[in-house]
Amino acid sequence: METDVLRWFQQVADGVTVTEVSEIYGVSQPAVSRALARLEAEAGAPLLRRSGRVLRLTHAGAAFKRHVDALVVDLDDGLAAVSELADPEHGVVTLAFQLSLGTWLVPAVVAGFRREHPGVRFVLHHADDVGEGSRALASGRVDLELTARRLRGAELQWRRLFTEDLFLAVPPGHRLAARRTVRLAEAREEGLVLLRAPWPLREQSERLCRAAGFEPQVAFEVDDLPTVRGLVAAGLGVGIVPAMGDDPGAGGRASVRLARLLDEGASREVGMAWSTERRLLPSAELFRRHVLRASRPPASRRAGVS
Repeated sequence: METDVLRWFQQVADGVTVTEVSEIYGVSQPAVSRALARLEAEAGAPLLRRSGRVLRLTHAGAAFKRHVDALVVDLDDGLAAVSELADPEHGVVTLAFQLSLGTWLVPAVVAGFRREHPGVRFVLHHADDVGEGSRALASGRVDLELTARRLRGAELQWRRLFTEDLFLAVPPGHRLAARRTVRLAEAREEGLVLLRAPWPLREQSERLCRAAGFEPQVAFEVDDLPTVRGLVAAGLGVGIVPAMGDDPGAGGRASVRLARLLDEGASREVGMAWSTERRLLPSAELFRRHVLRASRPPASRRAGVS
């Protein structure tokens, strides 16, 4: 079966007339009609039936089209891969990331990469998995994932980029607002705004509180770190958060004040993951190497690029 004929079949099945197909592809209308007839003969059953000016799918045609659609998508992906191999400077990188990394890390690494490779495009996805694996990577929906979770799995590779300090976030005017550093025990009587379980930072926050000698008093449970900071800024509790690109000495965004926690273990690792079962196309491989080579924590974080 000729691939052009399969594409004509797709178009006709989606409501495009034979005349319009002939104009789009620059072939005669009879040539399109004969090609569709040959396709039906090869399939061994009528695929289309006439309804006024357009052709409609038969039951066999509908079953056949699902496979044609999948085949053409795979073919186009293959052609794109070949094209990118010939010109990696104009490929596409599909990147997933946690929301807490989207306000500072993602813009920084993408902008740095685009300065060297301006023709590469990015498709960005918010990663909302909270387990040890990544559905987006496993399914092939994304090439790479930036995450503060240490992703595990036989099909995944995870590489630490750096270690982020954790801070006690307090509202302006709080008794600890002027502090640069603090022990978590000093906030033992405070209501905490925490991520919901099973986010790793929730478990880590509870573990830090217990190590400091108290059980956390949960004021609010939320789904993301920007909301934690927003509630803290409104005076509804305190939170345990990474700096998320803020300079702690400048007060932080949304008027949150940040004091670095001196407690042992008050940090989290930020890394990048990719699938070991699929070879990255050249543009994604260029970006992977760029991040591993060039990513550096701001001054407010402990260095530790690997």
